Amino acid sequence: MRLLATFMLVAMAAVFFATRAIGPVHPAIGFIRAFAEAAMVGGLADWFAVTALFRHPLGLPIPHTAIIPRNKDRIGATLAQFLRDNFLTPSVVARRMRRVDVAGAAGRWLANPPQGGRGRIGAGASRLAADILESLDQERLGGMVKGAVAGRLRATEVSPLFGQALTAAIASDRHVPLLDGMIRWAARTLDGNEHLIRQMVHAKSGGIMRWTGLDETLANKIIDGLEKLILEMAEDPDHPMRAKAEEGLTRLAHDLQHKPELRQKVEAFKMELTENPALQRWIDGIWEQGRAALLRVARDPEKALAGRMGETLRQFGETIQRDPALARTINRFARRAAVGAAADYGDGIVRLVSDTIQGWDARTITGRLENAVGQDLQYIRINGTLVGGLVGVTIHAADMLL
Repeated sequence: MRLLATFMLVAMAAVFFATRAIGPVHPAIGFIRAFAEAAMVGGLADWFAVTALFRHPLGLPIPHTAIIPRNKDRIGATLAQFLRDNFLTPSVVARRMRRVDVAGAAGRWLANPPQGGRGRIGAGASRLAADILESLDQERLGGMVKGAVAGRLRATEVSPLFGQALTAAIASDRHVPLLDGMIRWAARTLDGNEHLIRQMVHAKSGGIMRWTGLDETLANKIIDGLEKLILEMAEDPDHPMRAKAEEGLTRLAHDLQHKPELRQKVEAFKMELTENPALQRWIDGIWEQGRAALLRVARDPEKALAGRMGETLRQFGETIQRDPALARTINRFARRAAVGAAADYGDGIVRLVSDTIQGWDARTITGRLENAVGQDLQYIRINGTLVGGLVGVTIHAADMLL
């Protein structure tokens, strides 16, 4: 487009000089010369104006030219402030996010994953995610992740959480499997330790009981009684001992939340557990499994999403579309996340834009702006040439009439 505008300017200059050389051999020559003369002037004026934005015309240091290179710092600051005031202000972000249905878009995408051309975007994003995961320092990244998990565990008081979870489980009868498991554990423990009971009874019995064999009889009675009690507890949901156990669990749930001594003991046990090498190895295993799963999904998202994970995500997408309350919750979360990001990082983004533009040299900023708006600027030159020619013809016609 720049070549076309320059060609038109050169062509108008050639026509003007050619018509001057020919002379007034025909009345139409005057109109042609007037058109070419005015078009040449208009084209030169617009060429000067467009060129003056980016550089000195013909390399001459004419005042008020090379406007953009000389004012690039002010342009960067103004552009950054424009972004800050119109896009990165929390109130503006909140107002715009109210009109964005993030949940609806996510639900439709999950329920009907894109195919064809749109799927290439997801494939490219997946490859980028896989490359990033593989390029990162795994020892350092893993250390950061594991350190964050361990730090969060240390900072979280787990006793009230356990108490609340136990209270909720008891309220909805989800503690019954726990009681059943405890009863089965007691049965296995008794079955595996009968010899210890016999030894204890034999050691506490007197000589007469041992001589008469009553110690063995007493041990058998104790074992039989315990087995019968455990069997009755397992078969009878309303057994008094089960009620006692439930009462004990309820009291434990309350103490975990409100008894300072027990909470301190739980916290001390948690701190000892976090320092245990076995827990560190467990966290290591969790991180490696999570990283491997992320890499599998990133390397082959279609295969990963074709299985159980994909079906789960599709069901979740359908649930989002059917459940207005869940959609409102997701949209509210997205809005708060965007507003929080604007509040926390808006100033940083503004400084990044301003510092980046200020760091560019004159040639860089000139080239990038010319590439962005250059075609429209060349249309200005073309329009200036044509409009100037039309004005010249109009003035020439008016002179002839007068």
